[in-house]
Amino acid sequence: MTGRSTSLPRVVLVHGIWNAKSWLAPLARRLRQEGFEVEAFGYPSILGGPEPAITGLTTRLKAGAAVHLVGHSLGGLIGLEALRRTPGLPVQRLVCLGSPLCGSNTARSLGRSPWTAPVLGRSGALLQAGCPPWNGRVPVGMVAGNVARGIGRLLTRFDGESDGTVGLDETRLPGLADHCVVASSHTGLVFSAEAARQAACFLREGRFRVVD
Repeated sequence: MTGRSTSLPRVVLVHGIWNAKSWLAPLARRLRQEGFEVEAFGYPSILGGPEPAITGLTTRLKAGAAVHLVGHSLGGLIGLEALRRTPGLPVQRLVCLGSPLCGSNTARSLGRSPWTAPVLGRSGALLQAGCPPWNGRVPVGMVAGNVARGIGRLLTRFDGESDGTVGLDETRLPGLADHCVVASSHTGLVFSAEAARQAACFLREGRFRVVD
């Protein structure tokens, strides 16, 4: 028997800033083991920025059958903005991994200096501002990390727990269907087995697994 199976639920992964599609390989492998058909969406996060990424993702989603979305960091903001701007996209559920949906203090700190602002490129504005509260039809879940290892600790002060780059309070956008926390740094969310298990659970059931 030849050809690609169409019976598996499909997931499109969206990477974050300073990354490429290949960065998502560990997450893609784990989601395939969970029973999903996985593909990645790539975009130039610095020179291109969110606007062409949102347009490109929207075009890609319109052209296919129903899918789920999983976005790491900036990828979650891009996925959510695509859903907000085009409410009829054939997306069933979205999982964000450590995405600063309420805006990133780390990005704002970088943006204040003419020496560091260029590292954010054209993605700076969206990372700094975040997204409006979510009231769309697609259920959105957040997997956040609480292991404080990352560049953010050197640039800003977090009032509560963080993943070292994004504060937990920055992930709690009003309107989320569910929110969970795993033991991971911001970068580590892509490599975390528990983050992948929680993402798969939300994609299947619309809620995260309760951890005792």
